[in-house]
Amino acid sequence: MKIGIVNASSRFDRSRAEAVHAWMAAHYPDGSVSVVFHPACFLKHGHFGGDDATRANAFVEFANDPRLDAIWFARGGYGSCRIAEAVLPRLTDVARTKRYLGYSDAGSLLALLYKAGFPHLAHGPMASDAVRDDAAAYRALRWLTKGDREGWEPSLHTDPRPAVAFNLSILDALVGTALEPDLTGHVLMLEDVAEPLYRIDRMMFHLTGQASIRRVAGIRLGRVSDIVENDPAFGLTAEEIVRYWCARSGIPYLGAADIGHDTANRIVPFGLR
Repeated sequence: MKIGIVNASSRFDRSRAEAVHAWMAAHYPDGSVSVVFHPACFLKHGHFGGDDATRANAFVEFANDPRLDAIWFARGGYGSCRIAEAVLPRLTDVARTKRYLGYSDAGSLLALLYKAGFPHLAHGPMASDAVRDDAAAYRALRWLTKGDREGWEPSLHTDPRPAVAFNLSILDALVGTALEPDLTGHVLMLEDVAEPLYRIDRMMFHLTGQASIRRVAGIRLGRVSDIVENDPAFGLTAEEIVRYWCARSGIPYLGAADIGHDTANRIVPFGLR
């Protein structure tokens, strides 16, 4: 099983890739599962890991390569929305057979792939997480290699409705654009990191005000971590904010989700399971 690692977003350090290779050698010494980084992962172009065309070409090359069984996003940051529309028309039937795993900024590409009917997409740990936590790495690799259910977000085992998961900032930015998938009837799971609570509130106002989002089956809230201090204090918790806007918009609030910008981040396969 060979997994291709691509970087569609911010700069990625070569030392982190070396650490991932070392982790793989230690945990899969027989080579039954291996990873290969696209050389473009290590390029730099201002904020980005290479310019838009280079990142797009690298993603297309690995997605269409029949020698690779799955695609794992290297990291998040920002940038995948800039290449998503250029990537999609170039993907072949080979690309549709692969599993794709990531979260954070990778959500922009996952959203468009889901809209295009790609069947094996999931929100979950990225390659850069592999060197931070063994459990997260195994959770990701077991899903990438065989679609393992053990690492799923727990509610997925009992709720048969289709589901998706996104970083709130990413989803809020892509609604109303060409990247937005139809989430009618889906359980929508949200998480975020490093935002002040007033921005969480503003994003929930905008997100739940969309007619398309009001057709979801309900919202679950994952972890909202590393909250930026607000002066004066906002006065509501992240959960209270989400509950408020769900009530205002008529979207059912379904409770907590075990996802977030951390190594405990569980896997949420997109759609029906």
